[in-house]
Amino acid sequence: MVNLTRIYTKTGDDGTTSLGDMSRTSKNDPRLEAYATVDEGNSSIGVVLATDELSDDVRALLVRIQNDLFDVAQTCARQLLMHLPLSPCAYWNLKLFI
Repeated sequence: MVNLTRIYTKTGDDGTTSLGDMSRTSKNDPRLEAYATVDEGNSSIGVVLATDELSDDVRALLVRIQNDLFDVAQTCARQLLMHLPLSPCAYWNLKLFI
């Protein structure tokens, strides 16, 4: 098993983070916050799905929600990379889950 104790990006902490296209954006960018919030929700659902204490109908519902959250996260990530404001459609999808 790999044990990562220190990770250096050599970019310093200037209040920005890099995106998939290697551009940078503020860590306070609301688009980044939206993406991270959706990711956190998706992770929480994954933890619940890892348990054996769910009925089949609850498990099916959570899997569907998790798949929808992957779609929302993809929309947020694409808009981050394109440096676009959050579209009304993506905003509405986020409001359904947050």
